[in-house]
Amino acid sequence: HIAEQADTVEKRQVLQDASIYGGEAKSLPFLLVQMNLLLHGLEAPQISPDNSLNIRLAEIGEGDRFEVILSNPPFGGEEETGILNNFPEDRRTTETALLFLQMIMRRLKRNGKGRAAVVVPHGVLFGGGIAARIKADLIKEFNLHTVLRLPEGVFAPYTGIATNIIFFDTKHSAGDIWYYEQPRPEGRKNYTKTAPLTSDDLKACLDWWHAREENEQAWKVKGKDLIETDDRGRVTACDLDLKNPNAGGIADHRTPHEIVESIEAKEHRILAIMGDIKRTLMETM
Repeated sequence: HIAEQADTVEKRQVLQDASIYGGEAKSLPFLLVQMNLLLHGLEAPQISPDNSLNIRLAEIGEGDRFEVILSNPPFGGEEETGILNNFPEDRRTTETALLFLQMIMRRLKRNGKGRAAVVVPHGVLFGGGIAARIKADLIKEFNLHTVLRLPEGVFAPYTGIATNIIFFDTKHSAGDIWYYEQPRPEGRKNYTKTAPLTSDDLKACLDWWHAREENEQAWKVKGKDLIETDDRGRVTACDLDLKNPNAGGIADHRTPHEIVESIEAKEHRILAIMGDIKRTLMETM
């Protein structure tokens, strides 16, 4: 798609040298992404082998920002203390996905010139404490316009954690947040490496995207109404894990093993969130 627009020598040079950047700290995925870009015609991929979180947020300036960021960050892991020190003290968390989300928010070009699509686990949507503050920042300082709720098992067999894709830009609009619940294809019980989610599965979502109306899969809410504060104006909750008000009864076609894996993943997220809440309480004492 981008290559088709590079119809002059100058544009092709910009595409090759100053358009696509990335980062991958793990050695095997780093090699795979390099090979992928080479096979797709990028002669010198500018992919850093360093941890993308290894930079202080306060030191990120306009020259470090990008127009478009696409990310499927790791979640469920933990970062070392040196990485956490790159974040504001009241925004440090053990949830890696929230650290990446903050970094992406800071890395976007300002004044409506930046936009992002980020994969996040369900736990990010319902998390309280530090997670709530970060989500409130996202709603108040950015334009969080869409939450695409993916079916469980989309990333199987790598993880059974339920995921979403959040879309936002830098237009500073705390307006409507649209939700779209991607249904599992008719007759499909689960996703596998050989039978993944395909672009055809997303056709209805793409058709809806540019002419948005509420239907069985889609609904909208006021972003500012999701932020709860105490008497001192401090954020106490910001729940983005909203149920589809237009959906009827939905059968659960997962296997018992997949259900158990999902429960274990949610328990892990709850423990991480409880850790953040305890740290928040310690800060207020």
